[in-house]
Amino acid sequence: MDFKELLTEDRAVSPVIGVILMVAITVILAAVIGTFVLGLGDQVSESAPQASFSFDFSSSGGNGFNGEAGDNVTVTHEGGETLESSTINVEGSNSSVGVGGDSGLQGGSWPTTISSGDSTDYEGVNAGETIRVIWTNPAGGSTNTIARATAPQ
Repeated sequence: MDFKELLTEDRAVSPVIGVILMVAITVILAAVIGTFVLGLGDQVSESAPQASFSFDFSSSGGNGFNGEAGDNVTVTHEGGETLESSTINVEGSNSSVGVGGDSGLQGGSWPTTISSGDSTDYEGVNAGETIRVIWTNPAGGSTNTIARATAPQ
């Protein structure tokens, strides 16, 4: 047996590297396909929209901001992305929006698509109540607060 010939033999190096590369490609491909099959790919791409809202609080008359319900807030989309009204909800810290309901914030009629300059009015704001604009992800149901303000005392 010739040791010089054994040490210079390099025919097996190329097949070993080829097998390692094929295994790595298979693992990566399986991970990518598995992510989309399980539906995780859709949730990764959906992030909260970038939009700016302003809040204009006003007294409705006799109640004033004295702790009683009845004060108003005008929520205005100041800029940023155009939003679908079906994904937007406005809630107060004391109660959620009750359009036409007996308690909580009332009113609020957004157009189908909310763009810069659109606004709506809500009634039934209590003094010191925090009003939040909440976006709900249509793909996964997760929610994000994209704006908030507190009514004056």
